[in-house]
Amino acid sequence: QVQLVESGGGLVQAGGSPRLSCAASGLSFSSATMGWFRQAPGKEREFVARIGWSGSYYTDSVKGRFTISRDNAKKTLSLQMNNLKPEDTAVYYCAASFTPVSQQQSYRYWGQGTQVTVSS
Repeated sequence: QVQLVESGGGLVQAGGSPRLSCAASGLSFSSATMGWFRQAPGKEREFVARIGWSGSYYTDSVKGRFTISRDNAKKTLSLQMNNLKPEDTAVYYCAASFTPVSQQQSYRYWGQGTQVTVSS
């Protein structure tokens, strides 16, 4: 059974630098493209970043502020978020895909999400 469990969310002041983690089990982690997505209140879920054999990719709004990384030995995915803005407030989801794409329809496995709230 595949499990993705996010942690590290919470209430953060604007400009803060929290780090999200995702612990994976039950899948071939090193073979998967891992992604972070987010869903803000009243909005659709959107792509944030992904990492796989082809490299790392980011949505424009987080480039230069967020860094995605992975530890295949520990089966963990991370998202270092710097210089947070109120518009980064969302539920952040970890997801796994076996195709190197950003479209969320291609991500087969999802975590339960972790809330990040940025106060101004």
